[in-house]
Amino acid sequence: MLDNVEVKLDDRSYTIHIGTDLLQETGAFISPLLRRRKIAVVTDENVASLHLNCLKSSLSSEGIKVSTLILPAGESTKSWMHAQKTVEWLLAEHIERDDIVVAFGGGVIGDLVGFAASILRRGVRFVQIPTSLLAQVDSSVGGKTGINSPQGKNLIGAFYQPQMVLADINILGTLSSRDFLAGYGEVVKYGLLGDFKFFEWLEQNAPAMASGDIEKRIYAVKRSCEMKANIVARDEKERGDRALLNLGHTFGHALEAATGFSDRLLHGEGVSIGCALAFETSMRLGLCSQEAPSRVRKHLKEMGMKADLSDIIGELPDENVLIDLMGQDKKVLDGKLTFIMARGIGDTFVSHNVELDIVRDILREALI
Repeated sequence: MLDNVEVKLDDRSYTIHIGTDLLQETGAFISPLLRRRKIAVVTDENVASLHLNCLKSSLSSEGIKVSTLILPAGESTKSWMHAQKTVEWLLAEHIERDDIVVAFGGGVIGDLVGFAASILRRGVRFVQIPTSLLAQVDSSVGGKTGINSPQGKNLIGAFYQPQMVLADINILGTLSSRDFLAGYGEVVKYGLLGDFKFFEWLEQNAPAMASGDIEKRIYAVKRSCEMKANIVARDEKERGDRALLNLGHTFGHALEAATGFSDRLLHGEGVSIGCALAFETSMRLGLCSQEAPSRVRKHLKEMGMKADLSDIIGELPDENVLIDLMGQDKKVLDGKLTFIMARGIGDTFVSHNVELDIVRDILREALI
């Protein structure tokens, strides 16, 4: 069972392969890309314990020599320290510009390794093998790479496209319920930002998908990748339409910073809450009906996802601190915050003129 989505970017175009048992076939997929039979794989402790032997076996079966770096799991790995460690290790392994580096993990590993590949020898080729739902539908596609700063999320990075993405749906079966649902925050985002019919499909089918239905998982990943690929092809470096992919992220990134980029709030959970807040803000501004934010929140709660600030364990800073944290977002333009606002489910637009007093009121009420 295999589906392909093409990311069309002229000489930087590549294919996203989506299906089952792809990990066992990785060697055959990657072999045509190799100039020499050598690969460097960077992963994290959790993924390594579950899947690294399978990957190495597949690569070895094609006569490919594999060297591996295993990093700690978690958002804190997206740091200068681990970026430097990765680059220095790749240099010590004598990885050349025409070699392949494999990012084998979730969004943290994909972003970190992609960034390391972009700066190593002014650009070394890399392949994404995303192992989380969030990474399969979002972070592995489109070439955004980077690390976090104490000042904010993803403030250091580069646009750097992979050679290929291999999304093995079977791997999703090893995720915890929390990690799967965090990834679903990015899936539902696609329906909310530009495809009402996909949102309706999710309302009907997402519970079965979360319960393990493989065909529905493949469709959800494929549709999400199709939407992102189409947007990236039009706007690779986020000068226009690509900003729509940040629906919920202005709020979500501030919440991640407020919780110290820790396990208190996973990225997809921040996006989920952020989407609910974006629709609430849109309604308060008179842009969409009262039904829209209610329907969004209802679906999120039915899926068992975080939808409110009260769903975050522990104390949060006040609304003024949260707005200050939003001011460090990389999408700030001429000192103005960028929000993705909604006219309705599946109909969103970029706005730099949202009244912050309304945002402040919404946050104040949500913190009570």
